[in-house]
Amino acid sequence: MMERVAEPELMDDEAQARAYAEADFTAPHDHFVALLRECFPHLAPQGVALDLGCGPGDVTLRVARALPGWSIDGIDGSLAMLRHGQDAVSRAGLADRVDLRQAYLPDGRAPRPRYDLVFSNSLLHHLADPMALWRCVIRWASAGAAVFVMDLMRPINREAARHLVAAYGANEPEVLRRDFFNSLLAAYTLGEVTQQVKAAGMGQLAVRPVSDRHLVVSGERSSQL
Repeated sequence: MMERVAEPELMDDEAQARAYAEADFTAPHDHFVALLRECFPHLAPQGVALDLGCGPGDVTLRVARALPGWSIDGIDGSLAMLRHGQDAVSRAGLADRVDLRQAYLPDGRAPRPRYDLVFSNSLLHHLADPMALWRCVIRWASAGAAVFVMDLMRPINREAARHLVAAYGANEPEVLRRDFFNSLLAAYTLGEVTQQVKAAGMGQLAVRPVSDRHLVVSGERSSQL
């Protein structure tokens, strides 16, 4: 297994943010929502959820549509991403239920102290200290809250990473293909994420692969934390 190659934590370049906001991530983001509903088929009709690393808000909005009785807050460190996300929220007519704000993890502030659901998509591989994400989950998830984190898995070598980029990013702009390759190199392995979750005291969460490039961490936050 190749060594991890870190990438910048913040995606704050305007051209980069625009490329992500304009890209069509329907397939992976719908898969995210489908897996979330599969893991938690009995979520209450109403609740409050937090999206850690919401970026331009596409996943946030998809979750909001899938959970029409819920209010969704999203936080991200990139103002460039958030500007596109806030525009998307307005266009979707969901400003009454979706609130996106800037916050740097792990020390930033969310709009509420506790949430019934904490979720995150493709944030973990950006973090030099992965425990920052798990500390935030513990900080903001209520006892018994649903936790759902989806991220990339690091492939065995660069050739495997190039194969994944060719398979899934061939028709994307160069900036997205480049970032996808770098993100694969920066991703954590299944074993590393399992150890992170255990080190955070959340060994009750399940860690499993869900595709040739994605893993999911899911379960309920223990009341003992």
